[in-house]
Amino acid sequence: MSSPPSLHVSLIAMPEASVSVLYGLYDLLNAFRTMQGILDSATNYPPFEVEIVGEQAGEQRLAGDTPTHVHRAIADVTTTDIIIVPALVLEKWQTGRYPTLVTWLKQRYEDGAILCSACSGIFLLAETGLFDGRPSTIHWVYSRHFQKVFPNIPLSPEKALVVAGDREQFISCGASMSWHDLGLYLIARHVNPSAAQAVAKFFALQWHRDGLAPFIAFEGRRDHGDAAILTAQTWLATHYSVADPVEQMVRQSGLATRTFKRRFTNATGHAPLDYVQRLRIEEAKRRLERTGDSVDEIGWQVGYEEPAFFRRLFKRVTGLSPSSYRRQFQVPDYSARDTEPKRD
Repeated sequence: MSSPPSLHVSLIAMPEASVSVLYGLYDLLNAFRTMQGILDSATNYPPFEVEIVGEQAGEQRLAGDTPTHVHRAIADVTTTDIIIVPALVLEKWQTGRYPTLVTWLKQRYEDGAILCSACSGIFLLAETGLFDGRPSTIHWVYSRHFQKVFPNIPLSPEKALVVAGDREQFISCGASMSWHDLGLYLIARHVNPSAAQAVAKFFALQWHRDGLAPFIAFEGRRDHGDAAILTAQTWLATHYSVADPVEQMVRQSGLATRTFKRRFTNATGHAPLDYVQRLRIEEAKRRLERTGDSVDEIGWQVGYEEPAFFRRLFKRVTGLSPSSYRRQFQVPDYSARDTEPKRD
């Protein structure tokens, strides 16, 4: 039997593109050329033909002023199966900067191409309008700015990978290294799950099965302009562990309870109690990462007298139990610096 035709993958090179993500995906999807004998016979053909494409062919400078060779100009790419926009290194997204790329993306989509983004790459895809109303994900650092620029695209930054559309043609992955999930997903989908498993083992990659919630650091919104609520937030930052913190904030604000809760929720996006809980869990995460204190002791330190409630709340917020979180994020012994003075 003849091998099925390779799928053409277009990796977009543009000035803001992250070189590590661009070439990471390039290497991952090209892995079949170097894994002969490791994969089973059903996947020994190269399933992907991967190209780096851009507005112009030849050398181009990407993020960090890194030189990159662009194989072909998009004007010459009239047929492709999968388009991936890698993570972009941004401060703010300037809309309308890449009209030629946006037009090309729309044309290739109409021809049947799948549109994929890694991390902040969805800023470019969003300009097509094709993602409006489609659930998507992005690095949480960019989520607030993205929603201001593209309010019609629902975001779930806590998800590592989101697949949407009637033919699963819109794919986005979240924080930077979740491009691993994107690459492995494309292999599982277009080759087979066994091939994805073999590639993951070969590169020692892990799927983000628990999502990205454990990685997200909670930062309460402070740019809302409500002085009374900002004062309450500032007080809470150092008093989150006290008993009845919401009641104390209400009393200090001089507002009626209902008025305070309404204004707090409108300003921060979180009800006061939810905000307190997230601050406490964030501090618990830091202590699990950096200390050897027991889980129960840490729960008490951040304001919870009932250990079982603390454990349930921690898992609900982060997706991991406190012990699992500590195993994943505490610096391993072989990497920890020895801070004890050496003696002769």
